[in-house]
Amino acid sequence: MEKVRATIRDVPDFPKKGIVFKDITPVLADGALLRDVIDAFVDEWRSETIDKILGIESRGFIVGAPLAYALGVGLVVVRKIGKLPPATVQESYALEYGTSALEIRTDAIAPGERVLVVDDLLATGGTAEAAGKLVGYSFLVELAFLNGARRLSPDKVHALVKYTS
Repeated sequence: MEKVRATIRDVPDFPKKGIVFKDITPVLADGALLRDVIDAFVDEWRSETIDKILGIESRGFIVGAPLAYALGVGLVVVRKIGKLPPATVQESYALEYGTSALEIRTDAIAPGERVLVVDDLLATGGTAEAAGKLVGYSFLVELAFLNGARRLSPDKVHALVKYTS
């Protein structure tokens, strides 16, 4: 995953001063590298019993859809407020630079289904925690210095690239 780390672009002071945004779009633009990323996620989770992938808006959709396809399971989307038809449930959460809320359809996950939460980046853990405490969590990038993994309850928090500072 060193090539992935080297391809991720740092954007200082975005979306606000003091934040260093980890831009994964160069990884997504490289077909071979994107395939390596998805293959690494598949390798991590292939042996688990997973019924659905839960992709968090919006970059979680990019990683979640091919992962769901490769594992032969369904994809559930978690969206920002007002983007899904009713009936939905919502959860508010804190970001490293503000607050927000997410929604999911009430019928998206059946009782007893095992769900893997997927997103592009783990920072403080607020977004992933709001998405639910399910099978596990998988991220392209983890900002480990923000200790987001501590907020997430499953034993399994997986990140392909970790930044410790």
